[in-house]
Amino acid sequence: NGSSASVTMFVSPQPVEATDDAFWDQFWADTATSVQDVFALVPAAEIRAVREESPSNLATLCYKAVEKLVQGAESGCHTEKERQIVLNCCRLLTRILPYIFEDPDWRGFFWSTVPGAGRGGGDEDDENARPLAESLLLAVADLLFCPDFTVQSHRRSTVDTAEDIHSIDSCEYIWEAGVGFAHSPQPNYIHDLNRTELLKLLLTCFSEAMYLPPSSDSSNANPWVQFFCSTENRHALPLFTSLLNVVCAYDPVGYGIPYNHLLFSDYREPLVEEAAQVLIVTLDYDSSTSSSPTVDGTTTGTAMDDVDPPGPDNLFVNYLSRIHREEDFQFILKGVARLLSNPLVQTYLPNSAKKIQFHQELLVLFWKLCDFNKKFLFFVLKSSDVLDILVPILYFLNDARADQSRVGLMHIGVFILLLLSGERNFGVRLNKPYSVRVPMDIPVFTGTHADLLIIVFHKIITSGHQRLQPLFDCLLTIVVNVSPYLKSLSMVAANKLLHLLEAFSTTWFLFSAVQNHHLVFFLLEVFNNIIQYQFDGNSNLVYAVIRKRNVFHQLANLPTDSQSIQKGLQRRKKTPEPISRTNSQDGVSMEGSRPAAPAEPGTLKTSLVATPGIDKLTEKSQVSEDGTMRSLEPESPQPPPEGNLPAAVSDGEPWSGEASHPRRDQRRLSSASSSGQWTPTPDWVMSWKSKLPLQTIMRLLQVLVPQVEKICIDKGLTDESEILKFLQHGTLVGLLPVPHPILIRKYQANSGTAMWFRTYMWGVIYLRNVDPPIWYDTDVKLFEIQRV
Repeated sequence: NGSSASVTMFVSPQPVEATDDAFWDQFWADTATSVQDVFALVPAAEIRAVREESPSNLATLCYKAVEKLVQGAESGCHTEKERQIVLNCCRLLTRILPYIFEDPDWRGFFWSTVPGAGRGGGDEDDENARPLAESLLLAVADLLFCPDFTVQSHRRSTVDTAEDIHSIDSCEYIWEAGVGFAHSPQPNYIHDLNRTELLKLLLTCFSEAMYLPPSSDSSNANPWVQFFCSTENRHALPLFTSLLNVVCAYDPVGYGIPYNHLLFSDYREPLVEEAAQVLIVTLDYDSSTSSSPTVDGTTTGTAMDDVDPPGPDNLFVNYLSRIHREEDFQFILKGVARLLSNPLVQTYLPNSAKKIQFHQELLVLFWKLCDFNKKFLFFVLKSSDVLDILVPILYFLNDARADQSRVGLMHIGVFILLLLSGERNFGVRLNKPYSVRVPMDIPVFTGTHADLLIIVFHKIITSGHQRLQPLFDCLLTIVVNVSPYLKSLSMVAANKLLHLLEAFSTTWFLFSAVQNHHLVFFLLEVFNNIIQYQFDGNSNLVYAVIRKRNVFHQLANLPTDSQSIQKGLQRRKKTPEPISRTNSQDGVSMEGSRPAAPAEPGTLKTSLVATPGIDKLTEKSQVSEDGTMRSLEPESPQPPPEGNLPAAVSDGEPWSGEASHPRRDQRRLSSASSSGQWTPTPDWVMSWKSKLPLQTIMRLLQVLVPQVEKICIDKGLTDESEILKFLQHGTLVGLLPVPHPILIRKYQANSGTAMWFRTYMWGVIYLRNVDPPIWYDTDVKLFEIQRV
């Protein structure tokens, strides 16, 4: 057909002239009818051949394609033919751009101006010629608000009175009702398809970031995103609003008719996915380097208005941080919660409800909302609506725990919970009873959302795969942060916490890595917080502590001489798994649940950069009597002295606490000296053993154990319920040490996590765009593509 012939012309060494109008008219009119066709017609090898052998032809092609988009934006695309040409240019650029980005010599090409390409074509215009990239981005922005092409026309009219694309106020053409816009336009699937193609091109423009290796230098902002989100783009506000509203208003289940999605093609879903991906990429902004004035830590604060100091130059980040109306927050939170819960919706008819696949993009979006807009974070925590976010996250964490290809999903879920747990309200909200029964592969229990969280975390730690070990610190930090507010743990959750303490306080685990004892400190802090601040409702936990009292006695009497240390380390050879699962009576899993499965062999995954250690991820705050928090100086005495936690090791390097690994002897500890393997010494053990916070628990045992034993003897009891009844009515007022101040470890933004988010986000986008496979088999540098 004609189009492949036209494309073949390019591969020939004959230069194609930009002025050869007959050739170009033919070329654009011929081209394929879908983006998939373009990918099939233009193979990777041919694009690379043109790039190497006929560079001027490739340059001409790019320039002509951008020129056509600019013309389409200028004219307003009134005819079917013009629209077809615009779409074909879009598809071709989407196909070619990754091959421009992968070659460092070409990377600057779009940022150069094309000679003789001034606005009017005459030479005198060369001074103010725009770089190709800017012309391309502005044309795409215009086309996204083009009446009868991507938005509903407001004129009931014929072509002669068609709206002039430059005089329209695109704020009146926002795609969907929601934040800042009340009118929901009539759905039009052609407009949705056209928007989707333009957004795909936009995402491809932004993807230059994939071709640069990860660097901790956050100053290397993406020039495409920077320009597109600047004041140069007159559509920045309506486009930001359109993307956000389209995502948050989407209801995949539609009208609730079973099997609806099998009968009707949903044109909205691809648009929503594309919008979510473009949105999170435009919000890729390192908040730790900016003294961002828009994030004010107060809950009062007036509505955001012009008296606020100017926010970041990135207008999308700026707008996001300025949303402040309650109804807008409600709309966003309800929308995100609805979409995150969608994969959990269980119906009695198999496959009768549509399941969305873009939950990872939604989690990144939710993270950005909370990170850039503190008022939104406080709104989320103000009511129990936060639990509608928590339950899906726990579901994803539990479901992905055995799957190596979903390590990134595990991290983002845990990061969000860490961020939320830094606020007192989160702990308070967890006391709400858990009644929704989402089928999860966890023991059946009756209790609160706090119980659910602890049971899922226990499951991740005891039966997740090895690469999750760097997350243990984060998981336990979250439990520590919420523990002072937990009114009543169930027996199942109490036993899980004690099982973790038992597993982490074995001598071989404590002595086998420099940071392992931190996990014991975290758990002791949890018990202390609950005993000191929530003793009254927590008879289950107190009973579990009494039953497992030997664990605390063993910790208090931990041997510190060299011989015992060596003996403890020998033991690990006999213990094949990092944590024994046998003495954790899991009981029956919930009805309808599937066990967490490992990835199918051959599943593609993208590598991730290492995340910072918990001491870099968080800063300590002390909660005062009145509930306000004040930040503590970093040199607070706890935890133990040697203890800067090593930064979590990267994906390719197993964590040092990993037991079932044959190569453990050559393992490099990330904090070990360069001279070789770290080894535990008596001084080192003493340095932290002396700081184990055991006083409160020892005092509790000292008071309660004799009383419980006496009841058992007097009444010949073997029945738990009587003992629990006694503990419920008991009190330790005046008998325990003075309560310690509550310490909260709050997430703090840092460039390490910013880089992690960038690699994770682009990895998700790379793997999710398979039809067409925009970046597949190109030389990306931001991450490696690996097979499980």
